[in-house]
Amino acid sequence: MNKVSQENSFRRKDEIKQQILELTREYYKETHALKQNFEPGKTKVNYGGRYFDDNEMVNLIDASLDFWLTAGPWAHKFETRLAKWLDIRYCSLCNSGSSANLLAFSALTAHELGDRAIRRGDEVITVAAGFPTTVSAILQYGAVPVFVDMNLKESNIDTAQLETALSAKTKAVMIAHSLGNPFNLQAVVDFCKKYGLWLVEDNCDALGSEYFIDGEWKKTGTIGDIGTSSFYPPHHMTMGEGGAVYTNNPELHKYVNSFRDWGRDCWCTGGVDNTCGCRFTKQFGQLPEGYDHKYVYSHMGYNLKATDLQAAIGCAQLDKLDYIVDQRRKNFDYLYEGLKNTEGLILPEAQKNSRPSWFGFFITVSKDAGYTRNELTGFLEEHNVQTRNLFAGNLLRHPAFEQYELNRDYRVIGNLPVTDTIMNDSFWIGVYPGMTEEKLQYMVDTVKLFVNSKKIK
Repeated sequence: MNKVSQENSFRRKDEIKQQILELTREYYKETHALKQNFEPGKTKVNYGGRYFDDNEMVNLIDASLDFWLTAGPWAHKFETRLAKWLDIRYCSLCNSGSSANLLAFSALTAHELGDRAIRRGDEVITVAAGFPTTVSAILQYGAVPVFVDMNLKESNIDTAQLETALSAKTKAVMIAHSLGNPFNLQAVVDFCKKYGLWLVEDNCDALGSEYFIDGEWKKTGTIGDIGTSSFYPPHHMTMGEGGAVYTNNPELHKYVNSFRDWGRDCWCTGGVDNTCGCRFTKQFGQLPEGYDHKYVYSHMGYNLKATDLQAAIGCAQLDKLDYIVDQRRKNFDYLYEGLKNTEGLILPEAQKNSRPSWFGFFITVSKDAGYTRNELTGFLEEHNVQTRNLFAGNLLRHPAFEQYELNRDYRVIGNLPVTDTIMNDSFWIGVYPGMTEEKLQYMVDTVKLFVNSKKIK
């Protein structure tokens, strides 16, 4: 094919592609852009959901036409842009927030870390009032989670119990910023520095939250040694499925990528060979000299990569992320103003020195309210307001924990009374950007309608 023919072919392909993308925008307008009229009591008020426009769909189709499929150029673009937004050096895209937690923990078990590596039987301080995959990696590896209690109003770890939880086997603290409200990072960071412990921030519910520490505002997930995010649909941004691990530590970044990419020693990106320039000239372990470096494994890893299709959606979501965070804060404030002073309800408080990027609006029914959490959430659900418990409530009460033995597989500090209160009396409702003022006011009115009906009786 001569040069002119090539140019014509490229031009024709580009024209076809642009037609497809323009039609995609038209399809979005006809299918997804139509706003549903809100009918109180009939229209479902979801706790969360996808927040997107035609740009996500165009990116997705664009990536599909490239047909890279696995992680490629879009994934690299997403990692670079998210790292910049977080103001952190390294970001690794993966297939879910749960996988991100697994990778973050696995990186801390890398044998190259020497005495600081987490070994089987070592202890990791965490909480039971959260999502199970903050804890599952610890248990699956054979390390020992040590559960401490919660602070109710902030729905986060009770840092006063950290010293009690400490033992000679403690190697790390791994906890989540609950519902977007940062935990007391100053106390936890000071504790970890004092005893030389790793800090893993499960930032899956708190993307965009900020905390004032060391004289400046920093985004949560970037303050400890390693942070994680989830991009499941109800989260701050979505890829459908997806997650990320981020750190300022180049060594940990290397181990995260190794565990994510089958455990291999090679750092070549997909579709690239011989980045190191000595693919067949080195000797590793007890392998023969010159063994192909692309098939040398320094860790027992997994394949937890995301696809370029997901990353393309994520790139469009990043363009909206500042707005998403701002809207979540505004929606939270609206609910707080509407529900403050409501009899029987304990409302959330932002952690001192923080600017939360709220995932949900946390509510606890007080013991003397004259009604129960289940009665209130049942009423809300009957009136088409979605509610959610604070995930596991108390993970130790679940059937999954029947296989584990106390003081062998895990330890508990005290009886976790606040954790049980959260399990029995707490729930949350949504603040995601898809909420309209009509929906927010309807949630406020429905809660008050229930509470007032109990007063009459």
